[in-house]
Amino acid sequence: MTATLPFTTARESIRRPDRRPGPRPELSDREVEVLLAWLASDSKREVTERLFLADSTVSTYIQRVRSKYDAVGRPARTKVRLLVRAVEDGYIGLDDL
Repeated sequence: MTATLPFTTARESIRRPDRRPGPRPELSDREVEVLLAWLASDSKREVTERLFLADSTVSTYIQRVRSKYDAVGRPARTKVRLLVRAVEDGYIGLDDL
């Protein structure tokens, strides 16, 4: 005989308690513009060409965004983590990518 386990759906098995993401940093319009362009692209080079910015300027904007997330206790040290933060805070929707 095999033991039967209670049936759960995949969604139920990964459900987490409701958690608020934490304080939302106040990003400038330009920081949001550069962040969203970077999240939707494969490289900073694409952002520089699309927004007519220098590589160092794009890097500076992304670093400022990361610093602001650090300041509110929600570090975002990777591109994926920045994407998660931007979605949590309503700066971008998954349909926008």
